[in-house]
Amino acid sequence: MTTLIATSVVRGSRQGESHGGVYLIDLNDRRVAQPVDWNTADIEWQGRGWDRGLRGIAFDDERVFIAASDELFVYDRNFARLASYRSPYLKHCHEISRFRRRLYLTSTGFDSLLGFDLDQNRFSWGLAFSAGSGGMQCTAFDPMGSNGPAPSNNLHLNSVCCLERGMYFSGLRTGGLLKFDGQKVVPVASLPEGTHNAMPFRDGVLFNDSKADVVRFVSPGTECSFPVPRYEPGQLTHLELGDPRIARQAFARGLCVLDGNIVAAGSSPSTITLHDLDHGKSTLRVTLSLDVRNAIHGLEGWPCD
Repeated sequence: MTTLIATSVVRGSRQGESHGGVYLIDLNDRRVAQPVDWNTADIEWQGRGWDRGLRGIAFDDERVFIAASDELFVYDRNFARLASYRSPYLKHCHEISRFRRRLYLTSTGFDSLLGFDLDQNRFSWGLAFSAGSGGMQCTAFDPMGSNGPAPSNNLHLNSVCCLERGMYFSGLRTGGLLKFDGQKVVPVASLPEGTHNAMPFRDGVLFNDSKADVVRFVSPGTECSFPVPRYEPGQLTHLELGDPRIARQAFARGLCVLDGNIVAAGSSPSTITLHDLDHGKSTLRVTLSLDVRNAIHGLEGWPCD
């Protein structure tokens, strides 16, 4: 793959300003195109990221699925919008993952995962989670019905990755990477607080350690980390916010594996960095913006034709 697709959230943006978009990054010549500039009046302006910007990315043949906070958008390969879908239980979505004929979405505002049927084009599956003394509990529900979970953000679910052996997910307060095997939830690996994009990789786990400003790979016999790029303050714009809880540089989010040893990682201000796991070094950096508010959210390899 020589091209990446990334989405961004502009944290702390004001009404009338762009609050994110979609980028295509050609890694051969470092060219960047922005086919979608996300700017809508239908947005909540409280807090930090919240309803702003675009998030997870997934593909189904010629369709490109991109999640906003509470809506799933469908584009063609030229980014003409084809459709959009909602569930009353989709809120503050972070990441999405396709497995077979279903798309899975994190619904952070409901401590849930939702399933979207790619053939019937509807939300068809839901699983709500709660932490208890006996471990993580899960309850199935209809994502289009009236008897789903109440709003909650106790776990802050922000990643999901579906494989043949199970569905892996994690959040800021899940205590680690978890796996749902179709019947129960079991812990897979411990994670530090403040992680994003955790996924099983090789014999360990790969993740953005956002609180420590590094990308990590941890396995029983290996641990390696890569620092998130930082810029001199004089290079950055929109520092007048003055509140790192709203927007700060070196916030690590967005992660994908390009091949067996090269990992692409996103950070703020919107930057893509390639890391070579086998040689323990960073090999390429592409800067999309020096606006400290502009943070990468979703990151994937653009499928070859």
